[in-house]
Amino acid sequence: MATVIGGARTSDDALELSRASGDLLVLTHIYTSTLVLGVGALFGMLQGLSRANFIVMPPWFDYYRMLTAHGVLMALVFTTFFITGLFTYSTYKTIPRVRSTTLGWIGYLVMLVGTVMAAVAILDGSASVLYTFYAPLKASPVFYFGATFLVLGTWCVAADIFLNVAWFKAHNRGLRIPLPAFIATCTMTMWIIATLGVVAEMGLLIPWSLGWTSGIDVGLTRMFFWYFGHPLVYFWIMAAYAIWYTVVPETFRGKIFSDGLTRLAFIMLLLLSTPVGLHHQYLDPGISAGWKWMHTVTTYGVVIPSFMTAFAIFATFELAARRAGVRGFLNTVRWLPWKNPVFAGPALGMILFIFGGFGGVVNNSYSMDVLVHNTMWIVGHFHITVGGPAALTFIGAAYGLIPALTGRQLFAPKLALIQVYTWFFGMSIMSIAMHWAGLLGSPRRTSDVSYFGAQGAATWHAHMVWAAVGGTIVAISVLMFIIVATGTYVASRRTEERPTFEFASTNEDALETPPVLDRLGRWGAVALGLAVLAYAGPVIQQINAHAYLAPGMRTW
Repeated sequence: MATVIGGARTSDDALELSRASGDLLVLTHIYTSTLVLGVGALFGMLQGLSRANFIVMPPWFDYYRMLTAHGVLMALVFTTFFITGLFTYSTYKTIPRVRSTTLGWIGYLVMLVGTVMAAVAILDGSASVLYTFYAPLKASPVFYFGATFLVLGTWCVAADIFLNVAWFKAHNRGLRIPLPAFIATCTMTMWIIATLGVVAEMGLLIPWSLGWTSGIDVGLTRMFFWYFGHPLVYFWIMAAYAIWYTVVPETFRGKIFSDGLTRLAFIMLLLLSTPVGLHHQYLDPGISAGWKWMHTVTTYGVVIPSFMTAFAIFATFELAARRAGVRGFLNTVRWLPWKNPVFAGPALGMILFIFGGFGGVVNNSYSMDVLVHNTMWIVGHFHITVGGPAALTFIGAAYGLIPALTGRQLFAPKLALIQVYTWFFGMSIMSIAMHWAGLLGSPRRTSDVSYFGAQGAATWHAHMVWAAVGGTIVAISVLMFIIVATGTYVASRRTEERPTFEFASTNEDALETPPVLDRLGRWGAVALGLAVLAYAGPVIQQINAHAYLAPGMRTW
């Protein structure tokens, strides 16, 4: 038998072999992220117990080493491996062709090598610089090279996705890029633009760490980091949105509200994700108030595609409920498949994201940010955004992806359902406690928040205890996830009818998508231009200022 793909006939056996190779690649990404999640969650729980004064970390594995490992593994490694795996699947699934996965495997291996290098440097105590790796704290060159390889590996994955989309466009003139592949391409385009900041920063940090330069321009490296650092958040969010738009509706036989609105929302995120980083540097000298104000405005602009997404997702819920004969808000909520972890995980992540969005408005308001910037409020906000809409959505999606990739039924589905609700409640407790402690003045990035028994510090101790309780619940939830994910591969039997992980179709009543919304090359060029316009002035200003070069230091 032969199948016609893109105008060419190809063997069904060759197509099946290609699909199996792609599934193995994606599965490797998913299980790598699962392993990293487990280790990172353990370190996170130990942090919470340490700050609550329940345990004291030993000198050979001190608090800041653990904090760096937790931040790097959870914020950079877990999310990146899952997202690259998800988008590889999205592209391969919606653009069926006989393909080589060589470039995808090269990307994975380079990412893995970079992760191992960075992890070794952190665990041996030579890179306790936290996940932001601010200068003048100086890490081992191995850490900086590892971070560089992790990014370069993602570029290989992006190139693989871009080449598949280019093949589709060349063989399907006049057709739109399939929506899941479009979202993958749009997000990875944003990622490439954002990681240029890491490349620039590593161009300064690596020679400095090797002793080839006398010092480092702290202000310039911080600017390059936040050029990348806030788009990193949108990298997570865009991947979560991809699941909300295209996977969640399939769990209740719904349809995507509008193909055009979805593409417009992702294009807006592509354009607005990068020129926003200076709102993390409100308190930094050497940056004029005008540039900070401009980045404040563009940051508020990102709210628009988020509101569009909220409207589209809730419209999807209601339209599907109406087709099933369900009317009314409460009835619609009850009708949704809350007992399906593939739905419940992302849906609970949506609820957490509502509160994370409110906190983001506070962080982007100059006068309020001054009050909360270096407090536990920021840590609580960070966890309710990456630990809510991102991580919980990824875990829910994994409960659909892993059975589809392995051909096995989900192991212990009741445990999977308990796991997502346990995560939600644990993350809620932890994040609320962190926000409250921050309002009381509890500092972040500090191993001991008791201030040697000072009376003022006692006001936030109870909240540190609650944060430790919530963090422990989340760690237990992660253990449940690992049991289900591992059991699916090891203990579950293959089924005659292979489980599927499908993407929802578009509502047939939606307006036709304008062709301009499918031209990602042009939008990518505009996004790069906006990033240059937003940062050329501040970077030139920083370079022209007198550079007080720091020699570098270790405080641990």
